[in-house]
Amino acid sequence: MMGVAGLARLAIAKGFLAEFSKLEKSVQLSVDAAISKFAEHTYAGMHLEKIHNSRDPRVRTVRIDSFWRGVVLAPESGDTYCLITVLPHDKANAFAVSHRFSVNQALGVLEVRDEGSIEQVQPALRAVAGPAEQRLFAQVSDADLTRLGIDAQILPVVRLLTSEAHLEALQTMLPEVQYTALYALASGMTVEEAWSEVATYLPDEARRREVDPDDLVTAMERSPGRVAFVSGNDELRSILAHPFAAWRVFLDPSQRRLALEATFSGPAQVTGGAGTGKTVTALHRTARLARQAEAESPHGNPTILLTSFTRNLVDALSAQLALIVSDPRVRDRVEVINVDRLAYRIVSQARGRLAVTDARAERHLWATAAADAAFPYTDVFLEREWEQVILAQDLRTEQAYLTCLRTGRGTPLTKAQRAQVWQLAERVTGQLKAAGRSTHLQLANEATRILRDSGRTLYRHVVVDESQDLHPAQWRLLRAAVAPGPDDLFIAGDPHQRIYDNRVSLASLGINVRGRSRRLTVNYRTTQEILAWAVPLLGSDPVTGLDDEADSLTGYRSPVHGRRPEVRGAATRDEELQNLAEIVRSWLTSGIEPHAIGVAARSSQLADQARDVLAAAGIPVGKTGAKGAASKVRAGTMHGMKGLEFQAVAVIGVDHGVVPMPVAVTPADTDQLAHRQDLLRERCVLFVACTRARDHLYVSYAGQPSVFLRAAAASS
Repeated sequence: MMGVAGLARLAIAKGFLAEFSKLEKSVQLSVDAAISKFAEHTYAGMHLEKIHNSRDPRVRTVRIDSFWRGVVLAPESGDTYCLITVLPHDKANAFAVSHRFSVNQALGVLEVRDEGSIEQVQPALRAVAGPAEQRLFAQVSDADLTRLGIDAQILPVVRLLTSEAHLEALQTMLPEVQYTALYALASGMTVEEAWSEVATYLPDEARRREVDPDDLVTAMERSPGRVAFVSGNDELRSILAHPFAAWRVFLDPSQRRLALEATFSGPAQVTGGAGTGKTVTALHRTARLARQAEAESPHGNPTILLTSFTRNLVDALSAQLALIVSDPRVRDRVEVINVDRLAYRIVSQARGRLAVTDARAERHLWATAAADAAFPYTDVFLEREWEQVILAQDLRTEQAYLTCLRTGRGTPLTKAQRAQVWQLAERVTGQLKAAGRSTHLQLANEATRILRDSGRTLYRHVVVDESQDLHPAQWRLLRAAVAPGPDDLFIAGDPHQRIYDNRVSLASLGINVRGRSRRLTVNYRTTQEILAWAVPLLGSDPVTGLDDEADSLTGYRSPVHGRRPEVRGAATRDEELQNLAEIVRSWLTSGIEPHAIGVAARSSQLADQARDVLAAAGIPVGKTGAKGAASKVRAGTMHGMKGLEFQAVAVIGVDHGVVPMPVAVTPADTDQLAHRQDLLRERCVLFVACTRARDHLYVSYAGQPSVFLRAAAASS
């Protein structure tokens, strides 16, 4: 990419925006002004200062104001300059002295190392190093390490390591690609498997190029996940205006291949832990398909559906898509609605005005039916049987239900009991029909029948985010809404974040992703400290993905470091809520903006109490997902945090008897399988809330802590 004639060519490192987003607004404005001025000058080098004794003479600093400086990488030839980070004056100088940039010898991508820290740590590693045969990588040859990109400076350090803890301590000092290779090997991967991990850093089109170890500019161009070039001041200002949305310009190579380069012969799936960029990938995939549709047939109707489970999620998707797609003609090729709304529209257009029942009224019908019939199991069991077996399989006759498989249901039912369940389900659905009401899942099944009977489809492509929470009835609707063919369904999700009681086998619904499923492993949102604390919350029970394969978090990691989460107990709920007001006020005082702070509770009642206490303390606060809450701290339920992210998160009320929520867990003596599934779902709910945090996580409880917290503490 060539710069504008007479102007410096600018690139931005991802770390620059990470630091920029943490600055106070006044400092951000100073950075914007300084960098814009820098970009306008033909001879940009005259504004850069060399640092005495720097390990890399190509690293310079640029003045922001009397206190802040930017760090810039200025290759020896050409007019390309890369903004690396922005720091206080002394820290910027220390960074410039200590760090050195290089070209990875295996991939040719740009890498940076903290050379000063590496030099300081070597004597300590040498002192604790045991016999050679006890070293961490004793079984890996120098040749294999070199093939994975480990260079001559790092190799002697690697040979000193005796434990994974020592390797993890080096993470912030080592080049990211080299650390990835070593982490993979230390996790038990073979050299070939480790190479597969390393190769994800390189775009497909760059794999065939020769590596020039001295060409930093080409290395930048080969590093789209770490460096982005900007075309001028307008684009620069647009990026700096949304520093949290760094994903608009920074797709790592594995995300880029899935979003922008790959073509699939049928449905495809991307999975990965929280913060690994699944939504980012889905959004860029949507944008690519929309641009392709507009190029092939300008000014056409929407041909792409971007969808998810809840209205709040699709509202967030719509706002994020607008940041990526600026051309209104391209944007108009995408319809962004949730699955329930899609089903409602299809059925109402065919049948006329509809009314949807609410969950409380529906639960009352099941409770009444179960009590009147002296049904031996609870109304919750009865309702779940209807949703997870009858509606999930779209069973329309009693005989079909009597002979069906009840996969995932732990309590066996006799034929007579099944017949009773069917009669009670008929009673409840009859009452709903008489009242002119339906449930969302009933509408999904009916909408599917309408589409199938008409023989028509609605879209050329469907992109699904948070796929793990959709019900089989909703998946059948999506399958019917798009014609089978290349790139028909693109599915993004994580079974470790399943917060609703839906279990799906895509293959059984005619959606086969085998061979077209990819996994992302690097968390770009949450610090490694938060991640290491939160993952044990999930427990050790195996998790099955939508492709019927076991899904693991092997290799799941974050390259970002920060503070450890704070866990704080209180004697009473009032004391806990006063502590919450203190921690939120401290975040605000430190410069975190109100909208970048989230508060999560397991129940809506506790979320209401938190808002009342914060408001009484003079802190602007609103509901999570509410309109007009852009300048307020947002507080809501753990479920309501799904799909959101914040710089700082407080998760409150994680007490014994509250988390897991007793009414959400089937008693073990009623159904052991359902009990385990419910506990896992409750773990996922807590995990989701905690991993919304980017930099700061605060977790509190009143009285005794939740068993989940005790188990996580024991494993850390």
